[in-house]
Amino acid sequence: QVQFVESGGGLVQPGGSLRLSCAASGSIFSIYAITWYRQAPGKERELVAGITSAGGSTKDANSVKGRFTISRDNAKNTVYLQMNSLKPEDTAVYYCYAQIVGTDYWGQGTQVTVSS
Repeated sequence: QVQFVESGGGLVQPGGSLRLSCAASGSIFSIYAITWYRQAPGKERELVAGITSAGGSTKDANSVKGRFTISRDNAKNTVYLQMNSLKPEDTAVYYCYAQIVGTDYWGQGTQVTVSS
């Protein structure tokens, strides 16, 4: 069992950068994949990027390729999402997610707003 807490969101201008963190209350070593999702107002929740226990990436959203980078530090039990060249359409609540033994675990989300 783990609990995820996201942080690092905020208000940023277009073209700016943010680094999101997903901190787990327990070890993430045995979790096959941890994934970032996002949900904008009035929109469906969508997958952003994922990372495996070995550090390999899962399929990323085409809209963020070349701009977002996911990484993990198992020693710190933390997954990161480095977001560069942010656009207004990136505005959303960003969530950390994993499935463990058939159970879905979600963080509370962190708000990212990209606006002038």
